[in-house]
Amino acid sequence: LDFEKPIQELEEELSKLRQIQDKGKSDVSGPIRAMETQIQKTKKQLYSQLTGWQKVQLSRHLDRPYTLFYVEHMTTDFVELHGDRCYGDDKAIVGGFANLEGQSVMFIGHQKGINTKMRQYRNFGMANPEGYRKALRLMKLAEKFNKPIVTLVDTPGAFPGIEAEERGQAEAIAKNIREMFQLKVPVIVVIVGEGASGGAIGIGVGDRVLMLENTWYSVISPESCSSILWRSWDHKEKAAEALQLTADAMLKHGFVRDFEVSLRTASGRDFWAFMTANFIQYKGKRALFTAFVDISNRIELEAIEAELVRCPGILEAACRVQGSGGREELAAWVVMAV
Repeated sequence: LDFEKPIQELEEELSKLRQIQDKGKSDVSGPIRAMETQIQKTKKQLYSQLTGWQKVQLSRHLDRPYTLFYVEHMTTDFVELHGDRCYGDDKAIVGGFANLEGQSVMFIGHQKGINTKMRQYRNFGMANPEGYRKALRLMKLAEKFNKPIVTLVDTPGAFPGIEAEERGQAEAIAKNIREMFQLKVPVIVVIVGEGASGGAIGIGVGDRVLMLENTWYSVISPESCSSILWRSWDHKEKAAEALQLTADAMLKHGFVRDFEVSLRTASGRDFWAFMTANFIQYKGKRALFTAFVDISNRIELEAIEAELVRCPGILEAACRVQGSGGREELAAWVVMAV
């Protein structure tokens, strides 16, 4: 990326020093250590002062992992499910059951592709109506078997083609939003890259919304905002700052519950190492399980309260139990009534 040129120049110098060291012509171990220290210092300074637009650029980095990478490294026994049972199978959205530390979980997310051919195959992560209908079908399946749902959002937006509109793009997204509000199982949404407009919210309604550090979540991209307000993309940096679309801004304004530090450098080597060793193997699983427990407890309590309203015959007794502070006794009263 353009703002990473200082790091690139230092790494090129380090590469030259290592070549000299390998040839054995002279001892340059001291300059190598000094250069490595300088690179780490430059990275720390650079990535601690990123602007909104620079974080948008990082969210689109070609080395970022997508849904299937997270599923592969966080879970076992993944079984991908296909099709919306109406039109076809949209490759831009993938989903299926997987085993997360002994817990069966439904994973659904956008998939952009890892090279040019795969990006075309995946339509660059821009889903058609059949993609959102497939996602909803899988959510309903998870609800039927009482399994939690995790959605991974990374899309520049829903596909804007005329064929998508003809097949009901707006209706599909709107229906997903309505139905996700009513799901009776825990739903965790994680913004892992770009979270653009209705394309993101179509699978982005959940009990808890998390974001990785260098991601963005907004009703419009900085380029589109700039083109509307200033009739040009030249003001995209200003638009990115005004939109307050970064993870720390979303957390500040209460739109997300938490965000995890994820990307301290955009270089492929450091990025993969950090993601595998840090977020995926530890922070990601911890965040998901914490959310599962909290939301399951809330859903359980809401169900108990709903039963109390539905069964007035035990309401008085249940109120006495609540007054004594016995939640387990309250649940027992509801079970007996049902």
